[in-house]
Amino acid sequence: MLPTTQKALVLEQKYADLVLKDDVEVYEPGRGEILVKIHATSLNPVDWKIQKKELGMFEEKFPFILGTDIAGEVVKLGEGVLEFKVGDRVFCQGRFENAWSGFQQYALLAASATARIPESWTYEQAAALPVVLSAAYNAFYNVVPHGLGLTPPLTEEKEGVYSRTPIVILGGASSVGQIALQLAKLSGFSPIITTASSKHTDNLKRLGATYILDRNLSGRELKAEIDKITGGKPIKYAFDSISSAATQQVGVEILSPSGTLATVLPVVVDVPEDKNTVSTLGIFSHSPQHLGLLETLYHDKITGWLERGVIKSNEIEILPNGLLGIPDGMARMEADQVSGRKLVARPQETP
Repeated sequence: MLPTTQKALVLEQKYADLVLKDDVEVYEPGRGEILVKIHATSLNPVDWKIQKKELGMFEEKFPFILGTDIAGEVVKLGEGVLEFKVGDRVFCQGRFENAWSGFQQYALLAASATARIPESWTYEQAAALPVVLSAAYNAFYNVVPHGLGLTPPLTEEKEGVYSRTPIVILGGASSVGQIALQLAKLSGFSPIITTASSKHTDNLKRLGATYILDRNLSGRELKAEIDKITGGKPIKYAFDSISSAATQQVGVEILSPSGTLATVLPVVVDVPEDKNTVSTLGIFSHSPQHLGLLETLYHDKITGWLERGVIKSNEIEILPNGLLGIPDGMARMEADQVSGRKLVARPQETP
């Protein structure tokens, strides 16, 4: 018997602290939807930015539930759902709509954009994936202007098609950057050049990076190092997984004429007429321009890639006390005290 109410971490008004509520409704799945008991949810920078009103566009009504990375157990099927059964272990990217959000114990997911968790993966590992996976995949494989327009590696023949083509990934140690490195490897890019602190070198090489350069280099200095590596070969593709004004400027400077920089936030720097930029926001994965691409990824491909080891888990840190551990984790992210890992909470362990 499913409960009728649940615990959820709620933002009750603008700029407010998050509050634990224990009387939030447990939702009823509609056609094509599944109800999931959330065993793990991870934090993203957008969560604290929404709370602090930096991205207040989502706060249309209160109370408001944050969190968009969901891994859990199917507990109820909506009408027409045939691909899942009760008890399946699944993960998906949620939405910033209360019934579809992650900082609670139960949520709805769209069956068409949900993936099974392989036996070798934990709920916590799977919960670290959705937003960063969606962001990197969209940036690489969505059509211009929503992504770089690369050929998705959906068949064996299309894996490795960018061999002998260099790519630069700024911020390889970020959660999005770690996924981008693995997708670049799957698509065959070589060399795969990234920027990071030296402490991340071993892990980034494990994920596919060929060269790790100092993240503090200026655009001119970085371009000089890249030219040494590639012999001056043009850089047609670059991906900025950080997308601050500073990293965007570096990204534009290292591009060759007619090259394209993909960013995960809107571009705020001047871009020369002979260079191009595209922006993708992983948090908008359910918008029409992204949905078809991501349904194919989640429904058809990602579970197999996880089983093959093509995509490896990001480093994770499990927060204590279930949902109650999330506010401290968000504060640490805001203070830039989290590096190279995803913070994960277990909602069912909430006191």
